[in-house]
Amino acid sequence: MKTIRVHAFGGPEAMCLEENADPTPQAGQVVVKVHAAGVNPVDTYIRSGLYASLPPLPYTPGLDAAGVVVAVGEGVRSVSVGDRVYVGGSLSGTYAEKTVCSEPQVHPLPAPVSFAQGAGVNVPYGAAYHALFHRAHTVPGETVLVHGASGGVGIAAVQWARNAGMRVIGTGGTEEGRQLVLAQGAHFVLDHHAPDHMERVLALTDGKGADVILEMLANINLGQDLGALAENGRVVVVGSRGPVSIDPRDIMRRNASVTGMLLLTASPRELLSIHAAIAAGLENNTLRPFVGREVPLSEAARAHREIMESSALGKIVLIP
Repeated sequence: MKTIRVHAFGGPEAMCLEENADPTPQAGQVVVKVHAAGVNPVDTYIRSGLYASLPPLPYTPGLDAAGVVVAVGEGVRSVSVGDRVYVGGSLSGTYAEKTVCSEPQVHPLPAPVSFAQGAGVNVPYGAAYHALFHRAHTVPGETVLVHGASGGVGIAAVQWARNAGMRVIGTGGTEEGRQLVLAQGAHFVLDHHAPDHMERVLALTDGKGADVILEMLANINLGQDLGALAENGRVVVVGSRGPVSIDPRDIMRRNASVTGMLLLTASPRELLSIHAAIAAGLENNTLRPFVGREVPLSEAARAHREIMESSALGKIVLIP
């Protein structure tokens, strides 16, 4: 089978397309024929060697995919050969024609959801749910600002928050992105390049500020976020690409909190609730993964460059 391998951490060119033997599942494992593999910013951090937890070399990147079960190991009961599934993590990496998963990592993919959409489920919707409900404890009626709402996690957060009864403000850097955010359910959308966009957040909330801010680029925006928080407001840092300077008094005077999140550190109980909620949302069509670009597996390096661009919309997926 064809697979992407990384033999040394580095730039996108560190990923090589290779031919490897088809995998055989061990007890409790599932082999999935990958029809689409999701590309996430975290994949680029790991590939570059800058992530906190790194796999042993060589390795195959990727946490997300969707496809069809082609083999199961001894003791597997929840899925069968021929089932359509999406994967929430992988033992062998998903940038490949086939991937090996533990049984709990494999989840049913409803028939109306395409494989490309299924590849955009795990990290985007899992991270957004974890941030909104496990870390920020957001409740219906609160105002949520999704700062950077046109990417995969941002779109997922807009859909989760709108479906749960929150008032949603999204931001985007391009007109195309802002229109996409509105189409996904945001009540209001702002240009986060506009110098007064955080003042607009205050105006939209009658000076109160946002109850919850999901921040996709904390190294740029966190200091401004703190000035647009409501009393007892919460910022959840979903993404950051470096250090940032803030004034802690902005947190103190609002009795606010700033917390981070990593989907990879979610507890088994939290993961169970995430995938139960995803299953319900896919079945009733309240969750609609948006695929921005489909890229051949052989061009994984291009996908890694594109996902880090501010103009990237929705999910980028690799097609083996």
